[in-house]
Amino acid sequence: MQRNRLLAILGLTVLAALLISAIAPYDRATWLLEVAPVLIAAPLLACTRERFPLTTLLYLLIAVHALVLILGGAYTYARVPPGFWVQELFGLSRNPYDKLGHFMQGLVPALLAREILLRGRFLANGRMLAFLSLCVALAVSAFYELIEWWVALLAGQGAVEFLGTQGDPWDTQSDIFLALIGAGTALLGLGRLQDRQIDELERSAHGRGQA
Repeated sequence: MQRNRLLAILGLTVLAALLISAIAPYDRATWLLEVAPVLIAAPLLACTRERFPLTTLLYLLIAVHALVLILGGAYTYARVPPGFWVQELFGLSRNPYDKLGHFMQGLVPALLAREILLRGRFLANGRMLAFLSLCVALAVSAFYELIEWWVALLAGQGAVEFLGTQGDPWDTQSDIFLALIGAGTALLGLGRLQDRQIDELERSAHGRGQA
């Protein structure tokens, strides 16, 4: 029951943030592009919640990632207020909020890939599992950069807000590097917690099967 309550709170929080962000975003087209992953992922998670429930840790991190995307969509990444605070605090040349998004873009896919590979019995826990989870996270990050490129080609100058490079010629490379750091942080710092929660899920499913 505690898990169900937490998941309900997370879902309602993301939904409320999404609705509020849609009222008057800085740029409607950019908002739609930025929150598109949330609009795609939310129905998928709802549909698979009974058949293939994820760990509480993963649901929590997915919700946090969704909130990061929604805030970035509402303001555009280059204009998110907390990013300006960090920029001023550390004397940076640009608003760094988008780097948080790319950090999460590595962290969440790495844990998702790890959980699917483990629970599907595709791989045992070990170095190959960590390596492939890291590869999946990097592939997701690289593919997102391709999407940004395709949008830029289609929209021309109108894609500037979505790209959010802020004049940085190495923006793409630093985005992927932040995703790599996020994936590494997930695998090194959260793997054992995820393992415990996977064990709890499997025991719970086994108990329901015997009932």
